[in-house]
Amino acid sequence: MDDFHRVRDYLTGLQDRICQAIETADGQATFQEDAWQRAEGGGGRTRVLREGAVFEQAGIGFSDVCGSKLPPSASAHRPELAGATWRATGVSLVFHPRNPYLPTTHANVRYFRAERDGQAVAAWFGGGFDLTPFYPFDEDVLHWHRTAQQLCAPFGEDRYAAHKRWCDEYFFLRHRQETRGVGGLFFDDLHGGFEQDFAYLRAVGDGFLDAYLPIVARRKDTPYGEREREFLQYRRGRYVEFNLVYDRGTLFGLQSGGRAESILMSLPPRVRWEYGYQPEPGSAESRLADYLVPRDWLG
Repeated sequence: MDDFHRVRDYLTGLQDRICQAIETADGQATFQEDAWQRAEGGGGRTRVLREGAVFEQAGIGFSDVCGSKLPPSASAHRPELAGATWRATGVSLVFHPRNPYLPTTHANVRYFRAERDGQAVAAWFGGGFDLTPFYPFDEDVLHWHRTAQQLCAPFGEDRYAAHKRWCDEYFFLRHRQETRGVGGLFFDDLHGGFEQDFAYLRAVGDGFLDAYLPIVARRKDTPYGEREREFLQYRRGRYVEFNLVYDRGTLFGLQSGGRAESILMSLPPRVRWEYGYQPEPGSAESRLADYLVPRDWLG
């Protein structure tokens, strides 16, 4: 089996394992699969869980797509790939919980390869995971980052700090001057050596459930009211802003002729926008602002 298909097989298995774990955590709803094909080449399987006991919507997609021309969002960063054929595979997820005390989360792991005249000209891994709370708890944030640090440890003492910083910088809404959440890990264009980089991809993919499921267990039954739900829906608007304005994965998918429904499944099912909203000073809602700045969570 060649390297690309080794990655592909890992990713399809990862999608299966995460779906099973989230269905168990929700206890009510199940994922529905939508298999699709892309006209230029490749396809995928999009799975969405809706109106569950814990998750208002949870989407996780696998894709394996290819093409003969890179979209502008990619070619602008890698002009040396002009004229190359490419193939990319990945798993991407966004889970929108019903309870405002349970954070939204995103994870993505992917592999990209380009060829020209039958010769490989580039190949790299990318991915990461991040957490977006509405009513943050230090216990949850510390657990999230400790898990990230532990899975990074076998790959060098600087790996966690570098990819945590990259996450803070990438998931930043410049027009709001705030991070999308409390961060995590982000990496792209990782090409130091296939075996080591593939091992790191697997560590990140496998570590996601270790990071998120304990938070689900702690927060899913926390009592809440209409005030908290309205704040959750207002803050979801920031998620929409980032994904449609800054996210390179969204731009790559849309510009490369990807399936719009699968790409935009990351958007929340219910969201609101309020002009000039300011939380009441000293309120639970006002606490969030202190968490939306890059911070060394582990001291």
